[in-house]
Amino acid sequence: MTTKSNLETTETCPAQSLLKMLSGKWKPEIFKLSVSGPLRFSTLLKDIPEANKQSLSTALRELEEVGLFSRVVIKEKPLHVEYNLTEMGKSMITVFEQLDNLNNKLI
Repeated sequence: MTTKSNLETTETCPAQSLLKMLSGKWKPEIFKLSVSGPLRFSTLLKDIPEANKQSLSTALRELEEVGLFSRVVIKEKPLHVEYNLTEMGKSMITVFEQLDNLNNKLI
């Protein structure tokens, strides 16, 4: 994926950088699942059975790098990691809902 600094300098339209942030294998599915609450990696593997560990890990890392997700280590037993939408990520929920509504009208 293109880094954030490259996005800022090469994109001529704000929508272009937004679409690049959200495009990629499993990112839309991960984002949609995150709307209902924190995500755990093992849950994502169950909820997206076609995905593998590497592709999910890459997508989560990229979503974190662009500031849409935060990674939180929960130090309770059992030790685990949760992924949460950041404030910027939460502000994108309406964008996804509008895209979903538009897609439903086109089908």
